[in-house]
Amino acid sequence: MKLPIYLDNAATTPVLPEVVEAMLPYFTELYGNSATLYSVGVAARDGVDTARETVAETMNATPDEIVFTSGGTESDNAAIWGIMQANKHRGRHMLTTPVEHHAVLEPMETLAENGFEMNFIPVDSEGRVDPDELAKCIRPDTVLVSVMHANNEIGTINPIAAIGALCRERGVYFHTDAVQTFGKVPIDVRAMKIDLLSLSAHKLHGPKGIGALFVRRGIPVIRFQEGGEQEKGRRGGTLNVPGIVGLGKAAEVVRHYMAEDTERLTFLRERLIAGLQTHLVGVRINGSRTHRLSFNVHLCIEGVDGEPILLGLDDAGICASAGSACSSGSVEPSHVLKAIGLDRETARGALRLTLGHETDAEAIDYTIKTLCGVVAGLRDLVRA
Repeated sequence: MKLPIYLDNAATTPVLPEVVEAMLPYFTELYGNSATLYSVGVAARDGVDTARETVAETMNATPDEIVFTSGGTESDNAAIWGIMQANKHRGRHMLTTPVEHHAVLEPMETLAENGFEMNFIPVDSEGRVDPDELAKCIRPDTVLVSVMHANNEIGTINPIAAIGALCRERGVYFHTDAVQTFGKVPIDVRAMKIDLLSLSAHKLHGPKGIGALFVRRGIPVIRFQEGGEQEKGRRGGTLNVPGIVGLGKAAEVVRHYMAEDTERLTFLRERLIAGLQTHLVGVRINGSRTHRLSFNVHLCIEGVDGEPILLGLDDAGICASAGSACSSGSVEPSHVLKAIGLDRETARGALRLTLGHETDAEAIDYTIKTLCGVVAGLRDLVRA
């Protein structure tokens, strides 16, 4: 068995060798600015166009609806700011959930401090939105609903198609943060009636620093970044050609094994959960068991803190995460764990294990054995 065992794939993923290979010529031979007319620039633009087509095809969009960004955070910010500013004559009300990524919550909070209004759609104990509850929250002046496709901490998947249909029926724009799902869960922006969608390359074995925003054709959005007419005037700035090519190649590769990987990772996920529940007392699994990312296991372990667990796992060659259970310097639970009703005492033992392309059964069994040993040792210290 090869160490380390990497179980933090929700945070980032290793870049696939074929993605690196596809990117390399755009650093050395095809290095031109894609906005230029000479041959090296045209070759760079061809690489961008191919990637744009691939990303669009992966979600059943058209290439002209894809805007390349620096990643998921910029895509979320651009979607929220761009829609609200472009449509403030229609209304200033926006809706989101209390379990969203900070890349959605913080721009909405900033807008709320500057003449807009932000309200939360309630979520259940699994962190999931009920479309009937959303329907009660929509007002005549509501412009935007933003609901993440799947939660980055607890892995719960939302009923995006039902939410999209409701928003379309009510004449409200619908944005979804699909950073955790693009390339891993089938997405059809037409069938799901999505108006804006955010994604990031480094979550699907592509490079860091590149992402995209889907903007449905005809949607009025004020551009978030000034400085040039790139991306048909929707985002200023010289394009990151190697990164864009890497995103396109990653999308091409992962969509071919998406179904197979989902089945494999679901089996391994359940093996991990069953093993921990069998051999470890005081384990709580957070998030939905039925509407869940295939690669996500989020749990709270009674009587121990997450940080020493992580250190013990790291000493044994296992990379994991506390799942943002506590912010730096704080003993408070994350906003996600608060929203699903966990108290501070329960949340202090939070741990997120997220599987990936290289995870196998041997790694899962080693993790179960190691984690049980680490927890037992920490509990002994507490009792001593």
